Amino acid sequence: MFQRLSKVLVVFFCVSAAILLAANWWLTDYLESPLKLNRSLSIKVPAGTSLTVQAKQMEKEGLLKWPEVLTLYGRLSGQTGIKAGEYLLQPGVTPRDLLAKWVAGDVIQYSLTFPEGLKFSDWLSLLGNIEKLDHVLTPGNQQQILEQLGLEISHPEGWFFPDTYSYSEGETDRDILLRAYRRMQDVLAEEWNNRSPDLPYDAPYEALIMASIIEKETGVPEERGQIAGVFTRRLQKGMRLQTDPTVIYGLGDAYKGNIRRKHLRQHSDYNTYLIKGLPPTPIAMPGRGAIHAALHPEDGDSLFFVAKGDGSHYFSATLKEHQEAVREYQLQRRSDYRSQPK
Repeated sequence: MFQRLSKVLVVFFCVSAAILLAANWWLTDYLESPLKLNRSLSIKVPAGTSLTVQAKQMEKEGLLKWPEVLTLYGRLSGQTGIKAGEYLLQPGVTPRDLLAKWVAGDVIQYSLTFPEGLKFSDWLSLLGNIEKLDHVLTPGNQQQILEQLGLEISHPEGWFFPDTYSYSEGETDRDILLRAYRRMQDVLAEEWNNRSPDLPYDAPYEALIMASIIEKETGVPEERGQIAGVFTRRLQKGMRLQTDPTVIYGLGDAYKGNIRRKHLRQHSDYNTYLIKGLPPTPIAMPGRGAIHAALHPEDGDSLFFVAKGDGSHYFSATLKEHQEAVREYQLQRRSDYRSQPK
């Protein structure tokens, strides 16, 4: 009797082991077999969707066999918390890969670049043309938008760091702006803490104003320190900055591409030909290079500069030398004159 029972148990365990091995082999084969894809495909997992629902949706679309098996595997392996978003599936992706993507939130990443020197209105225009972003900011004046962002600043110009920002579908224009704002806070604080001594700024915001002017004055990175040196020395000597980009900013929509003598005589808080010191706010979004230059101006004796027409500038220490440079480079402009480098 005992021997017969032993034989039965041996057969039972052998059969059970064989079944388990076969099941394991089948499951492994299922998990490692590519989905029916002959091209790249993007799919969306809506917010709040469970693994069970998403797996069945994949079956309806003819992409996944036996969704219940994938769901069971997810439960047994503790991988049921899938994340919403847009996912890119490439030919060769397997059910195991698919589940790993969903759990990790490995969604499609897009990028948006804000070049240095743009105004806040330019940023809003760029954001407004991005289809993959959710547009939650209600169009209005700049102060209303700042309120929607929850930022306690009186003027948006200069406060958002120009850079390339990655985002996924479902993120908002508000998300991007807040990330850019925090980035500018970090960069400005870092540069301010490592500034040169004896600068004519009482606060980081004044350095940010100066950086925005430097950003608009030159597109030649090597010149930023020289430009900063000129403006710093003029402030220290009580001279007016006399920089065209601030005048242009103050003109707003009235500026049509050419700055004229009447514009230089027109009163504005940004007309640095008439006011002393810095304008009240930045005039653009400066990059790190311009911020660094504003806080590390180059030594020297130049107090003037003029565009040469090839994108660079001629620097002068005296008014006489500057006037001669103006005659050479401005009054007799070359046919291929340009204020910015190619």
